[in-house]
Amino acid sequence: MQDSRIARLGLVLLGCGKMGSAMLAGWLARGLPVSSVWVVDPNPSEWLQSSGIHLNEVLPPKPAVVLIAVKPQMMSDALPILAAMGNGETVFVSVAAGITLSRLEAILGDRTPIVRAMPNTPAAISQGITAIVGNAQTGDAALHEAEDLLAAVGAVVRLDEEGQMDAVTGVSGSGPAYVFHMIETLAAAGVAQGLPAELALTLAKATVAGAGALAQQADEDPGQLRINVTSPNGTTQAALEVLMDPESGFPALLNRAVTAATQRSRDLDNG
Repeated sequence: MQDSRIARLGLVLLGCGKMGSAMLAGWLARGLPVSSVWVVDPNPSEWLQSSGIHLNEVLPPKPAVVLIAVKPQMMSDALPILAAMGNGETVFVSVAAGITLSRLEAILGDRTPIVRAMPNTPAAISQGITAIVGNAQTGDAALHEAEDLLAAVGAVVRLDEEGQMDAVTGVSGSGPAYVFHMIETLAAAGVAQGLPAELALTLAKATVAGAGALAQQADEDPGQLRINVTSPNGTTQAALEVLMDPESGFPALLNRAVTAATQRSRDLDNG
């Protein structure tokens, strides 16, 4: 990143909470000079204040990239300060859930290259996954630039069209919370069967982490992995008969959960 367009022209980060900080740490680790970064944040962390980046200073007029990492509810108030950079070569990358490309174009200008992105919280340990889609003004070079930036905190996938973004929010954007709750409830179920709470939580965390790692690395799909560990009339089959119940098990429950998150993502743009 030391010789990139971003390093030469600068990167502006609007909002630097947990997600923005994780991304910034990834970029700096990959060689982006601190002198090439400007951050606008009303409540900067101690780490940010001591990082050496340009914090709440006058912004460069034509940076290479502006990354918008404010909460969706703050979008209307935050973006006007950057509107002057629109309709040019500056690429805007938004990680705000539910804020559509058309809404961003209304503020930044319809000739502005804009990439909408949906990362998730494992980005904090560089294990996230981010889906991206660009507007009509975003060429392949701009998409590649955004992809390279977001790859600092995990895998990146490109969507065919923006309509898929709400479902991405429901699956991977909100998905880590579903897994965290599963860990909680799995541990609680162990306690109910007589295990000490600390041991139950240790077992639940390691089981979910190990199964996820195996699913990522194995050649078989998750369905086959499930079959591989399910002996006829064994303990796993007994549990799966409950979890795979079509009315009360995982299929129906997770479908309702993802549907609710997807709909809320759609509603955010109307709010």
